[in-house]
Amino acid sequence: MPDGDDGLFTVTDLKQYQYCARILYYHACLPDVRPVTRKMELGIRRHETESRRAIRRTMRIEGIEEARRVFDVAVQSQKLGLSGQIDEIIFFADHLIPVDYKLAKKVGAHFRLQIAAYAMLAEEQFGLKVRQGICYLIHSRDAVEIPITHRLRNNVVEAVEQMRRIVDKESMPEPTKQPRACMDCEFRRFCNDV
Repeated sequence: MPDGDDGLFTVTDLKQYQYCARILYYHACLPDVRPVTRKMELGIRRHETESRRAIRRTMRIEGIEEARRVFDVAVQSQKLGLSGQIDEIIFFADHLIPVDYKLAKKVGAHFRLQIAAYAMLAEEQFGLKVRQGICYLIHSRDAVEIPITHRLRNNVVEAVEQMRRIVDKESMPEPTKQPRACMDCEFRRFCNDV
């Protein structure tokens, strides 16, 4: 939902929109009814401890020994209409790699879009090229490389435009085409048509 007075969506809003557009609608248009699930609470707790563990992790990235690693980096862009906090950025001399920690078993399209948005925000803010991001799956300890393609970048821009239309019109989007996604959704009881 637009973040405060600056009118920016968060990258988490973008990820949720990709997962199911109705989550964005509920967050932005009905902000006082957001339930918190047990899975969400677990994810928040695990995420807090993961930064401390990440310091020791190398993720088998070439040249990481010479890189500078920074954790919990706030980023924003009026141009993109997004703000967020990147779990970790690995800074090299001529490029950087955003890293996002996930309490998930696999990397879905919503995570790829989120990583691409973080890449675009970091590029703009730090003036360094981003060719890939990493989605670190906490349970399996797997660092999944996400190439930041032109198509993925365009998907970020298009999604933010669609999000803005939903919020401006306060129009309820169609339900997700993946009803399995509803099983863990905090707004499951709000959607009576799935």
